Amino acid sequence: MNVDKLMNDLTRKNPGEVEFLQAVREVLESIVDVVEANPQFEEANIIERIVEPDRALTFKVAWADDKGDIHVNRGYRIQFNNAIGPYKGGLRFHPSVNLSILKFLGFEQIFKNSLTSLPMGGAKGGSDFNPKGKSNSEVMRFCQSFMMELHKIIGPETDVPAGDIGVGGREIGYMYGMYKKLTHEHTGVLTGKGLNWGGSLVRPEATGFGNVYFAEEMLKTKGESFKGKTVAISGFGNVAWGAAKKATQLGGKVVTISGPDGYIYDPDGISGKKIDYMLELRASNQDVVRPYSFEYGVEFHEGKRPWEVKCDIALPCATQNELDGEDAKKLVANGCICVCEGANMPSTPEAIEVFLENKVLFAPGKAANAGGVATSGLEMSQNSMKLNWSAEEVDSKLHEIMRNIHESCVKYGKDSEGYVNYVKGANIAGFLKVANAMLDLGF
Repeated sequence: MNVDKLMNDLTRKNPGEVEFLQAVREVLESIVDVVEANPQFEEANIIERIVEPDRALTFKVAWADDKGDIHVNRGYRIQFNNAIGPYKGGLRFHPSVNLSILKFLGFEQIFKNSLTSLPMGGAKGGSDFNPKGKSNSEVMRFCQSFMMELHKIIGPETDVPAGDIGVGGREIGYMYGMYKKLTHEHTGVLTGKGLNWGGSLVRPEATGFGNVYFAEEMLKTKGESFKGKTVAISGFGNVAWGAAKKATQLGGKVVTISGPDGYIYDPDGISGKKIDYMLELRASNQDVVRPYSFEYGVEFHEGKRPWEVKCDIALPCATQNELDGEDAKKLVANGCICVCEGANMPSTPEAIEVFLENKVLFAPGKAANAGGVATSGLEMSQNSMKLNWSAEEVDSKLHEIMRNIHESCVKYGKDSEGYVNYVKGANIAGFLKVANAMLDLGF
């Protein structure tokens, strides 16, 4: 398999789509040996087929603000691959949303969903709409207009969207309400629903919980645990607070959270009432990081990222490419032993290279943050069976899924010296299931 030739062809077809091309290259470089050892994949052009989405849809979303002025945003749904199940992937509402970012997320979702072992294909969608600073009525009108188009291509056995950045319980509720009006159906077509109308317990914190469960399994391979460890976390959303909560429960001390304009360092640890305070701010759609610094008298480091803080474990939980090569060198120099991605592709290729060269335990998001979509899959199961599982049942199933993902990564990523390249392991394990399904189905 000639990776450079494949990437040159893909770059020519997708000029300027930096994030998407970055995600594809990472996977292709990891699976070269597997593809060359299985000539049936090359004979069937599996690679050329898997890097091309089944369909990439864009649509107009017109909505009225509270003054009656009309605004127009662009909506997207990238249905990437449904070889192993209905399309599954979140919706992101953020000004940065574009085709490249959603294609990268949809491509990653194929392998992430495959790793969960649940029957879910890969997709992603969203809009360049920014819910921040909008009234509830404005968000509702946007979501209703968005669903007027989206409902035509989704369904409980076709495509099941979920939330992502900018899309929480409020947005899911408005979209699901419009879906019901348009289709006259009460089905599990969206996940991340409210507990009163079909949602699953543990879903809001599932990505953060799963991230910590995965890191826990990584640490075990070195005879380590979270107990007594200092933990640096980026972000302040659902992933970050879920990770902070679970890391604290396992005996770690979380000392940072961050926003787009800086981070706070709390040497006493972010736990208990402090996490509750974060949730209160998020629930009222407020910034979390600066108010936290004022409330608890800790320093806000403007324009900086938390990776300069001395820590044992780093959990990047904010956004793509937030941790670069220089950040990675700082973490290594400060004695960090484990980096476990809670966001999607938060580490740049240069950062990953530093971690692998220094034999740091490093897990990519497609494995380490699969807990969110795994619990969405569990929500789909509960909806189809018309059942509700307890928080303990859901958490137990989530924990088991993350352990199984870790085992798959070790199986395909462990080298002769015993070091586990989790990037390689995750990519190979996720790819093999999808590629073999594509062959079986004649896709």
